[in-house]
Amino acid sequence: MNIKKHNYDDISEVLYEYEHKCGLKAFVIPKKGYKKIFATFGTHYGSLNNIFIDPDTKKEIRVPDGIAHFLEHKLFEQKDGNVMDTFSKLGANTNAYTGFAETVYLFSCTNNFKENFNTLLNFVQEPYLTEENVESEKGIIAQEINMLKDSGTRVVFLNLLEGLYKNNPVKIDIGGTVESISKITPELLYKCYNTFYHPSNMMVLVVGDVDPNEVFEIVDKNIQVTDTLDIKRIYPDEPDEVNKKVVRDRKEIARPLFLMGYKDNEVYIDGYDKLKKDVCINLLLDIIMGNSSNLYSDMYSQGLINTTFGYDYTIEENYAFSNFGGETDEPEKVKDMILAEIERIKRDGIKKEDFLREKKSQIGDFIREFERIDTVSTTFIENYFKGVISLDFYRVLEEVTIEDLMYYLKEHFKEERLALSIVYPIER
Repeated sequence: MNIKKHNYDDISEVLYEYEHKCGLKAFVIPKKGYKKIFATFGTHYGSLNNIFIDPDTKKEIRVPDGIAHFLEHKLFEQKDGNVMDTFSKLGANTNAYTGFAETVYLFSCTNNFKENFNTLLNFVQEPYLTEENVESEKGIIAQEINMLKDSGTRVVFLNLLEGLYKNNPVKIDIGGTVESISKITPELLYKCYNTFYHPSNMMVLVVGDVDPNEVFEIVDKNIQVTDTLDIKRIYPDEPDEVNKKVVRDRKEIARPLFLMGYKDNEVYIDGYDKLKKDVCINLLLDIIMGNSSNLYSDMYSQGLINTTFGYDYTIEENYAFSNFGGETDEPEKVKDMILAEIERIKRDGIKKEDFLREKKSQIGDFIREFERIDTVSTTFIENYFKGVISLDFYRVLEEVTIEDLMYYLKEHFKEERLALSIVYPIER
């Protein structure tokens, strides 16, 4: 068994890697002395992947929106009952989630690791889909969709994506719509499963006080597939410009919500450059509008924002965008203040003390993340499927310069790529 060991001495972490003959990669991050073990089994398949080449017919196929999320729900239902009951009997907590680009199944436990790990690897590889259990699930997910569609924070985010993107499926709710899930059949679910749940499109990660050799032996025993599969995803062409500059809506909320952000079209870059861009733009957001910035202090003291204000930058396989916002009674004024501060920094440059402070803060946050094995796992998987090893964040953070940040400040924060989403309370 060919096991690779990667040392990250700067953060006192080690990563073990094993590649199965089918192409599946398994990783272990040992955490000596930790009582809890966190294991994940993920596939590079999310809500974005609604158009692809059918491996059997070699023809393009389009499936209903929300099918990846629907399939995640159904895998827990086995012929002999719900697998959550099995995990519960073994003393483990289990869950799953579907994102835009990945679906992940997981459990955490303090005992019976081997039994739980075998259960995880087996149930994800054994779908049980019938006309009856698929139809019954539609009602459950429809209720979930209807409950969430009036959430102000969810609506303001989806409306921002609607503003940023014209064709990219990232603008579609991960769960789909009541109408779209009504078109889901067992045949379509199996088609998606057999395409995207092929082990060569998947990965395994275990974080905790475990023996890497033992983990990889269990993986080797449970993954019976030996071939690989060439998966061809199809994404629609997306124009450079934003779809809508402003999207306004009304919901049952107490105070207006706003979210604004920049569409980023430079996404087809390799892993290191993607990681560097991620680090730089998140650092810029800290400097421009973080809690210790003058802008944040001014907006907060004027009562324009509160503790709901936040920001983020996301870069994935075929899209990237920044977003920032929260509650405010004057969204247009907040927008103008943020844009003015961005232009000021473009003109005056980044102060060295601000750069060093935020860089030091991010390094500290990154190191503290490794104290929580669930956060380590989630971050690792989300980055892995876009070609990035999250443990490299420290090295990239150390290497980043003010000149790098000034480049991305001018390259990313362009007003023609800006969209604004506002959700107002319903008028009485």
